[in-house]
Amino acid sequence: MPDGGAFHPRVSDEQRLMKLALGGAATFLLLGLILPLGWLFARAFQDASGGFVGFANFAEYVATPSLAVSAWNSLWTAALTTLLVVPAAFTYAYALTRSRMPGKPVFRAVMLLPVLAPSLLPALALVYLFGNQGMLRGLLMGESLYGPIGIIMAQVFYCFPHAALILCVALSGADGRLYEAAAALKAGRGRIFLTVTLPGARGGLISAAVVVFTLVVTDFGIPKVIGGQFPVLATEVYKQVVGQQNFNMGAVVGLVLLLPAVGAFLLDQWARRRQGGFLSGRAVPLEPKPRPARDLPLLGFCTLVAALLLLVVGLAAWGSFIRFWPWNLSLTLDNYDFNRFDSAGWGSLWTSVRMAAMAALIGTALIFVVAWMFERGRVAGPLPRVVGFATAIPLAVPGLVLGLAYILFFNDPWNPLGFLYGTLAILVLNSLVHFYTVCHLAAVTAIRQLDPEFEAVSASLKVPLWVTFTRVTLPICLPAILEIFVYLFVNAMATVSAVIFLYGPDTKPASVAVVHMEEAGQISAAAAMAVAILMVNVALKALHLAMAGRVERWTQAWRLR
Repeated sequence: MPDGGAFHPRVSDEQRLMKLALGGAATFLLLGLILPLGWLFARAFQDASGGFVGFANFAEYVATPSLAVSAWNSLWTAALTTLLVVPAAFTYAYALTRSRMPGKPVFRAVMLLPVLAPSLLPALALVYLFGNQGMLRGLLMGESLYGPIGIIMAQVFYCFPHAALILCVALSGADGRLYEAAAALKAGRGRIFLTVTLPGARGGLISAAVVVFTLVVTDFGIPKVIGGQFPVLATEVYKQVVGQQNFNMGAVVGLVLLLPAVGAFLLDQWARRRQGGFLSGRAVPLEPKPRPARDLPLLGFCTLVAALLLLVVGLAAWGSFIRFWPWNLSLTLDNYDFNRFDSAGWGSLWTSVRMAAMAALIGTALIFVVAWMFERGRVAGPLPRVVGFATAIPLAVPGLVLGLAYILFFNDPWNPLGFLYGTLAILVLNSLVHFYTVCHLAAVTAIRQLDPEFEAVSASLKVPLWVTFTRVTLPICLPAILEIFVYLFVNAMATVSAVIFLYGPDTKPASVAVVHMEEAGQISAAAAMAVAILMVNVALKALHLAMAGRVERWTQAWRLR
């Protein structure tokens, strides 16, 4: 048989292997996402015995004042937080990308601190500042921290870096020729800002607003700690499921919680489609020139914001050493003896580390391989489109809703996978599905940057596709792969809402232990556990940064001429 004839069976084998792998990815998303959400949806239309009751549960929800009020509270606090965060984040990102102020690496590092911490950490820190016995409670002029004021203050801290990261990306890709043309036409700085800068960052602004709004609506940790008697959707789901064991009403509230997240996701997708390419292939990178009238005020603003971020983290760290707040402010390490406050002790932190490491290792491999097959695989038919659509769904599903869906699905007597409930495996699966979309998009972006000629040349030389993947694609994309690993690990360590319903007696994550300690009034111990989570994530991020330069030189040296 000619050489060409020997080549086609091997390609056919590769196609069958890719179809099998894509089928496995589709099965993973079906069991980990689609079916649990289907169980949640069905449960909202059932009574306690499993009988179909139509919209009776929804009618009861509307008729219950506290439940209806919780939806309104979630919406207006999220909207106000978004209005506060996005302008501040835009200014901070503008300073990092469009100014020549000194200390940019330091400001970037400080900006990332809230991303590495659980959302409960700022809430605990604010208790020391503005709680009933707080040091600065007088600044609230008689108002209580435990309500919308505290929720919004803590959410501003927690959401700020997410918005700033998005806006840094949006502002960093600017075409310097547009600014040169505007200056040549004698346009003033204000006009250039309104007609060039803002239109170029419009997509980033909408994405940042959507992300902040969604984070606030779906967050559980902050309103649980300092929400007080102020009901929001996330705490109502928890109350219905854990407090009243009313899974049907919990499913209804979960679906209501899903609506604003899905609406925000659809708005973001619409904005992305409307936003055309702002950069052409001939774009010239914008190099900002020193201008003290701009750089000094931005430096002052960034210094103030960074100081506030460090203050919140520092307060939580200081509070973790207080012997008995607020009556005995002497410092001690006893709060880090977690066996005194929680049955799991330090084991909960070790559980979180194992869960995060497994989610990062398994997830990084799975996500990158699926993304590669999705972009480079020779698979025809509807399967790649179905898998591509399913990978976008987790971004619109709040962690609390996904956790509730897992309860209903994996606890169903007819489900043969029920043995997973309460194990470390279900925590890993939940974390992996919850954070899947962002990692998939990162992997797809990295793969699309590679010239398809790599695969074409390999095929012409009769090199198996998997050899090209291991020898070319993986090394070149290694920086993006490390970013995906760190993202999965950090978020799995810090998440509260996604795992609050799913742990077992021997698999309590550290973030859940923080919630339980705070409920028991052990504020300093809760702060200590939150700081421990932060320190684990900071250590991993520092290791990643230490490796990044070496990995970049090793994998990207071929780009240099």
